[in-house]
Amino acid sequence: MPGVRDISAEAFITAYASHLKRSGKLEVPTWVDIVKTGAYKELAPYDPDWYYVRAAAVARHIYLRKDVGIGALAKLHGGRNRRGNRPSRHGDASSSVQRKICQSLEKIGVLEQGANGGRRISQDGQRDLDRIATAVVEAEREQAEEDEDDEEEEEEE
Repeated sequence: MPGVRDISAEAFITAYASHLKRSGKLEVPTWVDIVKTGAYKELAPYDPDWYYVRAAAVARHIYLRKDVGIGALAKLHGGRNRRGNRPSRHGDASSSVQRKICQSLEKIGVLEQGANGGRRISQDGQRDLDRIATAVVEAEREQAEEDEDDEEEEEEE
């Protein structure tokens, strides 16, 4: 059975973000349309569904590792801090945003607090993520079969 490790990150995160949005269970804060995702940013994200995408990325990252803290997630989602005429450095993402995403995922049962700090994936969350990964693999297989059928029809003509 294919798992989260077996498919590309982009395909999984897109599928899981759309699943979170469709289910409507994920509690989205009221400030998501105005907040910056890091101190090094100038503007808020353009994508109105960025909270779901970030939640899917966080869930996948925690799935692939054991215990992950907020600081590690902030460092992961950070970026280049442009400092004028001085050389650029890495800037961490907003810890508050990471914390709120983890709290939202905990409320729907995907994450749980680890014994030695950090967050870890719960049993229900692991089952949910594996189910989404299997659906993505099946959809890719069906798409590949349709493409092969289309190519065969074009060759016959």
